[in-house]
Amino acid sequence: MAATSRVSTLPLPHGWPRRVRSAVVHAISLAHFSITATRGWAANSWNARIRLKEENDRLGQEIRLLLEELRIKDARMARIPAQRRPHYPPTERLAILELRAARGWSLSQSAARLLITPVTVTAWMGRLDEGGADALIHLAQPVNRFPEFVGHPPRAHQIDTPRPGW
Repeated sequence: MAATSRVSTLPLPHGWPRRVRSAVVHAISLAHFSITATRGWAANSWNARIRLKEENDRLGQEIRLLLEELRIKDARMARIPAQRRPHYPPTERLAILELRAARGWSLSQSAARLLITPVTVTAWMGRLDEGGADALIHLAQPVNRFPEFVGHPPRAHQIDTPRPGW
């Protein structure tokens, strides 16, 4: 899916002052303030249906805003030739392949969504089982690493233990 296929342009009519663009941005800002105030009231409502409706509306708006953010970024990256675009680091390559598997995307869908070539995705898939320093795909953290909180209980116990004579 090309990034520009979703773009709809609406030119300003001739003769409108340039201040119209600023006015549109200010009107959107005021609408955001109004929606935020209304959602605050709805989130604190005693009626569960109103609270759920507010959350549903908020999440729907968040999805629409994220899609617009992605459209803007994709449009920028699409203007750069594929050979000159920044390369994905190994952890992001693995994340892309995980996302591809989770979404059920084909090679061409993955490539179009992430602005890479199908040949690149194929090469990454072929190198999934490689190991060592030459591997293209690495996990962000070792799988067998313990979480940070594992070492804290013994130290906390030593600090809280009262000393004799105190």
